[in-house]
Amino acid sequence: MTPKQRAEKSAEALWSNDKASRWLGMQIEVVDEGFACLSLKVESHHTNGHGICHGGVTYALADSAFAFACNSRNQTCVAQHNTMTYVAPANLGDQLIARAKEVSLTGRNGIYDVEVTNQDGGVIAAFRGCSRSIRGTLFEE
Repeated sequence: MTPKQRAEKSAEALWSNDKASRWLGMQIEVVDEGFACLSLKVESHHTNGHGICHGGVTYALADSAFAFACNSRNQTCVAQHNTMTYVAPANLGDQLIARAKEVSLTGRNGIYDVEVTNQDGGVIAAFRGCSRSIRGTLFEE
């Protein structure tokens, strides 16, 4: 199995149990070893009292992209520490794209950067996630 095939099969297994990401309206665009791209269209139920996308929705999109990137090797990984910096608001109707890429993987610890942009490429937020691998796999090899 190639690394890309393993990442795709890991994503299928993770997605099948990921009710939150599906409920929020996320879509998986691309996965590869140490990389994932997810998207979400900002609908009215994603907006806050200011009429812009709720920060928690943007965070959830980044966090899910991070999860698919760090679990791409069929090794169960969880978040250890995450941070988010909001750069610009996301508006109703925007198509948000979260691209997560591995920065470092040493032993059981990984570091991933996620950039969230809108459909025009404008940066909405920057997320850094630190993962920790734990026992288990997503599927049997």
